[in-house]
Amino acid sequence: MTARRTRILRSLAQIDQAAWNALAGARQPFLRHEFLLALEESGCTTPRTGWSARHLVIEDGAGRALGALPLYLKSHSRGEFVFDFSWANAYAQYGLEYYPKLVSAVPFTPATGPRLLLGGDEPGVADALVQAAQAMARDLGLSSWHVLFPAPQDLERLSGAGLIVRRDCQFHWFNHGYESFDSFLATFTAEKRKKAKRERRRVAEAGITFETRLGGEMDDRLWDTVFAFYCDTFHRHGHDPYLNLDFFKRVGARLPESLMLKIARHGTTPIAAAIFFVGADALYGRYWGAGGNYHSLHFETCYYQGIEYCIEKGLARFEPGTQGEHKVPRGFVPSLTHSAHDIVDPRFAAAIAEHAARESRGVDRYAAAVGRHVPYHRPADEELRL
Repeated sequence: MTARRTRILRSLAQIDQAAWNALAGARQPFLRHEFLLALEESGCTTPRTGWSARHLVIEDGAGRALGALPLYLKSHSRGEFVFDFSWANAYAQYGLEYYPKLVSAVPFTPATGPRLLLGGDEPGVADALVQAAQAMARDLGLSSWHVLFPAPQDLERLSGAGLIVRRDCQFHWFNHGYESFDSFLATFTAEKRKKAKRERRRVAEAGITFETRLGGEMDDRLWDTVFAFYCDTFHRHGHDPYLNLDFFKRVGARLPESLMLKIARHGTTPIAAAIFFVGADALYGRYWGAGGNYHSLHFETCYYQGIEYCIEKGLARFEPGTQGEHKVPRGFVPSLTHSAHDIVDPRFAAAIAEHAARESRGVDRYAAAVGRHVPYHRPADEELRL
């Protein structure tokens, strides 16, 4: 075996785009060099915002990247969608520091995907990445290392390395070869089908139409309008937006086919928009906003338009983000997601492991209960993704 070295990147700019993307693959846009660097360069993920890059890369003796792990030193838990605030409070009650911590994730993106990025099948690279992250947490005197929304093969390896596995539930839509939106609705019970059609009809009768724009088709004026919608959604909930306009423009230009927007118009005036990302086999709903209150417009823009796009493009599933039992009557089903946690202090590790086991049983019961209320003719128990 040739000599290997582990390199720590404090910016994605410190590695060649092609070298990183060869590891990240192209099934999702979120791990692409273009996406992660756009977050940095726009100022969304910087030490000032609490996201300090510490990406790990393992290289061979010739400097060729064999594997990588997206990794951030975090001074808070915002923008993660796996909530550990109670853990931080427990540390504080014992006079201990929970922050900073290490987090392997795509910032602001609750989508399951690879975290141990491997360029081939060279033995030991994945284990070396795990060991390097664990060593970093201990060498820096940190409380923990967290891996959010890892793919199943990564989760198995992380669990085998002693990380605590945690479970949560999202709601996803799955494409069963539907030829049209009507053929999809034909799988609903009559009552649920009537309700969905009524929601769509209300939007159409209000004179609202939709256009689809890819990132490369957006101009500055339309971006300004869409960004104002996006900000309004956050402000209505008392939060500042995670992302800025510069990020959207950068990622739209660099990944023009991966960013998709549905623009709702009344006449020629944009009144709402939903921002999606497109993967090789999935659509990811991320953000939405509107310039007014229109009946059923949220459901149409964020869900029904996305489902139609998946059917048209032959995408296998649609992940519209976190939470939201209101998605179930529109055809989304409970789907389990996971995270893995390396807690350095053995006392807290034991307590958190016990908590995670109880929590997971509760998540399973919740997913099963919600699964009994899907709108299909028969309960889609087989859709529950473990």
